[in-house]
Amino acid sequence: MAGPIPYPESPYPESTPRQPYPPLGMQPPGAPFYPGAVPAAYPGTLPPPVNYPSPRRRGRLVLIGVVVVVFIAAVVVTVVVVAKRSGGDQVSVTNASASAAIQGYLDALSNGDDETVARNNSCGFFDAVTDRRSDMTLANLTSDAFRRQYASVKVASIDKIVTWSPTQSQVLFTMRATPAGRSQGEVERQAIAQLLIQDRNILVCSYLPRNAGQF
Repeated sequence: MAGPIPYPESPYPESTPRQPYPPLGMQPPGAPFYPGAVPAAYPGTLPPPVNYPSPRRRGRLVLIGVVVVVFIAAVVVTVVVVAKRSGGDQVSVTNASASAAIQGYLDALSNGDDETVARNNSCGFFDAVTDRRSDMTLANLTSDAFRRQYASVKVASIDKIVTWSPTQSQVLFTMRATPAGRSQGEVERQAIAQLLIQDRNILVCSYLPRNAGQF
């Protein structure tokens, strides 16, 4: 023999070259795992860890929320009950209440009731004033001048109520009056009264006729 016989080349050459295995973590879904593959690094910055509240903390938060809801409900119920209880005792300036208050003041002027006139004119300060001599003197002069002008006065209508606040109002009214010392019949005059609600009473703080020359 002349020498070794060479091994014949493979009749089936490889059709495609071998491809390297992709690193672990970059393989497509469903691809088989190859031993020895090195995991790839996480792309980008890792997200911050999520702090999940413990069961004890969650229970504490739920308890605090329930307590707050119960407290708010109790406050609302208390306010509603107090409003309903005080609603029946509340005094407001209406046509009827304004007419009654003004008529009472005009009657005090006609009858010379100086204390009632002074109590109204002081606009809520009468009981706190220690020296009432000036108040009584002014009330006497006011009622005396009123009696010289009118023999009798009746409130005919409430023309308009202007509300300044829940306790203060200004009222335009018409009164039907019989002049004093004259033979003529009744006359109608408009006047303005300032009213104040205090201690469930309506006080006439001021009274001003609209007609020039009238008291």
